[in-house]
Amino acid sequence: MAEPYPRGRNPFDESGVRRGPDGLARYVGRPSSLVEMLHTSVEREDAGTALVEVGGRRLSYLELWERAARVAGGLGAAGVERGDRVAIRMANGIDWVLAFFGAQLLGAVVVPVNTRFTDEEAAYVIGDSGAVYTFTDGAPLPDGPASAAEDLQPEDLAAIFYTSGTTGFPKGAMTSHENFLTNSENALRCLSVDRAEGPGISTLVSVPLFHVTGCNSQLIPVLELGGRVEILSGPLDIDGFFEAVGVHGVNQLVSVPAIYHAVLRHPRFAELDVSRVRWISYGGAPIAESLVYEIMEAFPAARVGNGFGLTETSSLTSFLPHEEAAEHADSVGFAMPVVDLSLDQADDGSGSHPPVGELLVRGPNVVQGYWQKPKATAETFVDGWLHTGDLARIDPDGLLYIVDRMKDMINRGGENVYSIEVENALAGAPGVAEAAVVAVPDEMMGEKVGAVIVPLAGQQADVALIIEHVRAHLADFKVPQYVALRDEPLPRNPGGKLLKRELREQTSWGAPLR
Repeated sequence: MAEPYPRGRNPFDESGVRRGPDGLARYVGRPSSLVEMLHTSVEREDAGTALVEVGGRRLSYLELWERAARVAGGLGAAGVERGDRVAIRMANGIDWVLAFFGAQLLGAVVVPVNTRFTDEEAAYVIGDSGAVYTFTDGAPLPDGPASAAEDLQPEDLAAIFYTSGTTGFPKGAMTSHENFLTNSENALRCLSVDRAEGPGISTLVSVPLFHVTGCNSQLIPVLELGGRVEILSGPLDIDGFFEAVGVHGVNQLVSVPAIYHAVLRHPRFAELDVSRVRWISYGGAPIAESLVYEIMEAFPAARVGNGFGLTETSSLTSFLPHEEAAEHADSVGFAMPVVDLSLDQADDGSGSHPPVGELLVRGPNVVQGYWQKPKATAETFVDGWLHTGDLARIDPDGLLYIVDRMKDMINRGGENVYSIEVENALAGAPGVAEAAVVAVPDEMMGEKVGAVIVPLAGQQADVALIIEHVRAHLADFKVPQYVALRDEPLPRNPGGKLLKRELREQTSWGAPLR
């Protein structure tokens, strides 16, 4: 059985953590369910603002509770019972949140549906989950006598988030109330939030609520605090972003590096009052060290950090705090206080780098398995450990580095090249908007390193300059020998994951650079 790696100089508050007979570390004194959590916030902050649609309506905590309770009653009147699955196929907004908590108050299981899915893809998720009711945009929310389940337990199933895999059908990650509430505490501890400030904390949700980042690491933790959740219709609503930050004074931002890159280069950014922004988190893609410095300079009052996690870990697995953000920009940080990390089949390491192996994760944030997929569950969740499929290394300080997906590693004549390491180097190269690294078949070496590059808008990519930049950061055998320039964005699935198999099929490499 795998053994946890040492935590090194882990900086997070570990008070109130107790390890149980099952070997898992847990936070003590947590609510038993999302319903209890929300009810506690309503009792404390009934008149406080809970939800804001930027440019639209808002709800107080009492209004959120009362409206959600009526949604629960309406679901019950429609024949939905406790434990039934209820799908939400709706855009970001207050109605999404009412649907979510309405289902929770009934004791039903929420199935968030990716709004980018085609009808066929959505039908698979709804059918596979066995959802008996589907919330959709434009349809009135169910309404009935107020209802609220009072006896939900931590182990009860609360939601099924479908992973957006790059091959095959998506799998439903069974997320319990304990999973949600563990992640909520993780999110608060990684930001070192003073809970006494609860009502003064506000977050801007620009990422989809059907993903675990928006739902589990923004919506739930801030509602637990009694703070204000402001919701954008989408990440590209720049006007809404400026209103939320400059006018409403939102103090926490979460997004992918590309959105920060775009915002910082917007013509109106110089006029934006960012003095009230105190926390900025990013993740989901490699970030250039130079962009970290840009964010720090642009938001001087903010603590910045890199979050890493999976649908199967209910969002956060690790977090890189402000003090480490620039110096270790290629790391995804330290394990959360109740999360154990290990490596499976680690190699012997090379040079100054620690060994690389498959990342294993254990903790009360790890989901219960995959819905109705016993074989995939048995293969992925082994002896209490989640096998992530990510190749990683953990240094003596406890810093975690994701070096590749197992299937994306390139074997160049016996030398392992991790595509993410090369993509990280390319992310900081001049003129690069986004880049992906894949294997190119080679008769002599077996595989060589190929890079597909999308230039910044309005710029011509200087391949020689880009390669020079990479060569300054990586060993020679890791430097791409093939480069293809691409005018359109890299292909991604509806969940935003890069489709490397499709990219390989679409790319004509031409002659090698050397």
